[in-house]
Amino acid sequence: MNQVELKALAKINLGLDVLGRRENGYHDVRMIMQSIYLYDTVKLTKQKEPGIRVETNLGFLPTGENNIAYKAAKLLIDEFGIDEGIRIRLDKHIPVAAGLAGGSSNAAAVLFGMNRMFGLHLSMEELKERGVKLGADVPYCIMRGTVLAEGIGEELSVLPPMPKCAVLIAKPPVSVSTKAVYEALDSKEITEHPDIDRIIDGLKAGNLRKIASSMGNVLEDVTIPMHPVIDEIKKAMLDTGALGAMMSGSGPTVFGLFESRAAAKAAQKKIRDRSLAKQVHVTNIHSVRRN
Repeated sequence: MNQVELKALAKINLGLDVLGRRENGYHDVRMIMQSIYLYDTVKLTKQKEPGIRVETNLGFLPTGENNIAYKAAKLLIDEFGIDEGIRIRLDKHIPVAAGLAGGSSNAAAVLFGMNRMFGLHLSMEELKERGVKLGADVPYCIMRGTVLAEGIGEELSVLPPMPKCAVLIAKPPVSVSTKAVYEALDSKEITEHPDIDRIIDGLKAGNLRKIASSMGNVLEDVTIPMHPVIDEIKKAMLDTGALGAMMSGSGPTVFGLFESRAAAKAAQKKIRDRSLAKQVHVTNIHSVRRN
């Protein structure tokens, strides 16, 4: 196998709670992750000459050692003494630095693809062990589906699949620093925590309305005051029929859950007409078949 093309899926957080900060700077979290059918295309091609070459359709992205897909390839090349080179083509459609794990998903695709291409015979668990060295979201992006993430995000438990629904994704034209968001969170007392268990109950019952009404993200308390447009987008979605709307990850992307694609399309138009966001996508939940 000399070439492989993979879909690197975006994720949303149905619930995100922060339980504390570790001495190493990482945070203990409890969150529910869900993959959606919005993806980057990752194309891997073997090269005779050693080395890693990264190409992308976005000129502002780094293509050297600061790119997480590059780091993923280097991790496996160094560990297994691979003497061939690899060319990585990233066609990016997931909004960048948006709380949707686009970079982590690219890294996961590189690990998964190189494992197949070079016959490394790493199991899913072994891939996840390597993924966490690159970033806390990478193990989940290898696993995908509906998952409870604990620890720093690397302790993963499969949950019942999310009911089918339309998902609206809207990224406002602002930049959010994950580091700055967590530093702001550390400087204040968390008084309200999202009800993660109630979301899990909703998943077990296959009750979309219960899931949507239980969603919560503790990081909104610090990110929304920095960027009020996030709250404006949430309100626009809820006013147009969303069962629930919330910021994903550390933001600034907002997602809404809708019972119908038509309602999601109406909200998409409203957000665009009000110039709240240019990157606005209607998509679906991505379910993973488990053995």
